[in-house]
Amino acid sequence: MNRRRFLRNASMAAVGAFASPYILPSGRLFAASGARKVNHVVFLLYAGGVRNTESIHMNDGNLMPNLLSGNAAISSDIAGAMDILPASPISQPLQNFGTLFKEFRYNQGPTGHYNGHTVAVTGQYVDVDLNLREHPRKPTIFEYYRKHNSPQQTALNSWWVANTLGPYPALNYSSDPDYGPAFGANFISPTSLINPDGFDVLGNPRNFTSAEQGAIYNIRDFVNHSFNKTFLDGSAGVTNAETEAGRLQKFITDSYTNAQAGLYANPWGAGPSMNNDMFNVFYAEQIIKEFKPELLVVNMQDVDIGHFNFTSYANNLRKADFAAAHLWSLIQSTPGMANDTVLIIAPEHGRNANPNTTVDAYGRRALDHTAPSDAITGDQKAREIFCMVVGPPSVVKQGYVINTIAGESTDIVPVIANILGFDTAIPGTSGIKPYQSCDLQQAFI
Repeated sequence: MNRRRFLRNASMAAVGAFASPYILPSGRLFAASGARKVNHVVFLLYAGGVRNTESIHMNDGNLMPNLLSGNAAISSDIAGAMDILPASPISQPLQNFGTLFKEFRYNQGPTGHYNGHTVAVTGQYVDVDLNLREHPRKPTIFEYYRKHNSPQQTALNSWWVANTLGPYPALNYSSDPDYGPAFGANFISPTSLINPDGFDVLGNPRNFTSAEQGAIYNIRDFVNHSFNKTFLDGSAGVTNAETEAGRLQKFITDSYTNAQAGLYANPWGAGPSMNNDMFNVFYAEQIIKEFKPELLVVNMQDVDIGHFNFTSYANNLRKADFAAAHLWSLIQSTPGMANDTVLIIAPEHGRNANPNTTVDAYGRRALDHTAPSDAITGDQKAREIFCMVVGPPSVVKQGYVINTIAGESTDIVPVIANILGFDTAIPGTSGIKPYQSCDLQQAFI
């Protein structure tokens, strides 16, 4: 036990602050302040801007057969451009294992990717374009989980896995002075760092030009900052206890070794169809195998090609769909998480009804995503999304579909907090919705 935790626990004991614990049927020890629905939540951001027209409404056929029931054939003009994928890893579509909200909404603020992701992980709308170099001002679900969960959990139990770097590393904790890095999640972007190309840059010595050195030093500092800190060294950033640092470092090192050995080249047997979204989910699966985290948030971003190529957008919707099913299959085959995990799937925002002027090889025009507040190009379709909640039949309603407009992006954080049993411990002044006000609660028994 590190010194800070020892002193904290000792002081709590001195004033009689410990509540009597109890044990749920799963065998996990809880503080009596809140009962959990399950012990693990995985939130999959089906991101990059997904329009309901192609997903839930299947106007071009069922591009998501692993998530959605229905045999609608893919439109003939783009069918030939769809990559061949392996057979489904699940016995039936995911919607049969949970509840589908067909008309979920991203109701406020700019329909930008970083804004949408920020709303998804903070549970609060942002009405301005965010500074991409800053952490969110409002606490994230990771911080709520680590600060208010009882017993408190380490960063090894809380992960943010992003497809790309850019601004996304900033989403693992906020700048809120009452929360911040001490309660943040471990972050990794495997498609940027842990793959054969990343290993060649980061793992093998080579000479860099002066123009390259600044970027390489920044990446090196980022990796060190994320994974080589302890509670005792006084450094800023997410910290991992000394007792866990060795395990984490070995996991990262083994990942580089596996990438160099080619073990990550085609892990799902998808051949050249394996895109960054699929690889990102694959790496999240390795985290599940090793750490069995209680809170894991993963995103997929490759459908953002929709700005330039509609057919590739449709193709990547299918790959994201396969990745989501593969993730659920892995969860259900992992002892400690099988039948004890809720999977939430939702895009960060939608796309416009009206296309832009770019035309792909199949004659399809591309799609942007502009908010209705833009008087010239604003489009309500950019706020239309879906949400799916999948979990054990004792917890989540199975095969349940809600067709009316119900639920919004800000429902997800309080619902995760309720699932993991700490929503009532979050201060009422936090600004997030109370669980009782969330339409998403309709998904649960």
